[in-house]
Amino acid sequence: RAVLPIMREQRSGHIINITSVAGLIGFPGSGYYAASKHAVEGFSDALLAEVKPLGISVTCVEPGPFRTDWAGRSLRQTPSRIDDYKDTATKRLESTRQSSGNQAGDPVRAAEAMIALTQKANAPRHLVLGSWGYDAVVADRQARLKQIEQVRDISIGADFPKE
Repeated sequence: RAVLPIMREQRSGHIINITSVAGLIGFPGSGYYAASKHAVEGFSDALLAEVKPLGISVTCVEPGPFRTDWAGRSLRQTPSRIDDYKDTATKRLESTRQSSGNQAGDPVRAAEAMIALTQKANAPRHLVLGSWGYDAVVADRQARLKQIEQVRDISIGADFPKE
C-alpha cells in the first residue's frame, strides 16, 4: 500500500516478494509454512495481473536451502511426534535440522542475484534460488503437468456439452 501509489504514478517499479521453494511445493512436516508461502504466491499472481499494464513488475524469489540460521538455532519444531508420520514429516524435519550449516545456497550470492534481477528489463514472475530449489521445482512442475495431462478427458469432460 505504501509503494504502489508511487509506482502507479511513475508507471514503473518492481515488487519483489520473498517466498520459498515451499511456496511452490509442499513438504512433509511444514504444511503451515507452505500454506503461508503459497498465499504470497497467489497474492503476487493477482497483483501482477493488476499492475503489469501499469509498467510494474512483480517477482517472487523462491530460495531453496541456504546457509542461514533458518534450519539451525532459529528453527522451532514441536517436540511431539506422531508415529504414523515417522517416515514422512519426522524424517523431513530431522533432515532439515541435520543439514544446518551445510546447505549449498550462499546468502551473499542470493542477495546479488536479487539485485541483478532488478536490472532486468523483463523481470520474471519467479526466481528460484539455489541448485536444490531449481531442480526440485523443475521436477515438480514436470510431474504436475504430466498428472494434469493424464486426466485431460476427465478435466474437460466437466464442461457442458458443446452444441
